[in-house]
Amino acid sequence: MQGNFRKNIKPGLSVSIVEKQNQRNGELTTGIVKDLLTNSAQHPHGIKVRLTSGKIGRVKEIR
Repeated sequence: MQGNFRKNIKPGLSVSIVEKQNQRNGELTTGIVKDLLTNSAQHPHGIKVRLTSGKIGRVKEIR
């Protein structure tokens, strides 16, 4: 599944995100989705989420 579509992402899912400061090097952070922050149905760079750890980033992989 792709992280570009809001319908694929639900709270409680395990995902890998790229945080704003890591966009250039592509370092991924893994965690559990707490909130969806992007309101549109899709986004070319990934749906922005907040993890249970409090980190915010765009979904690159759904695990």
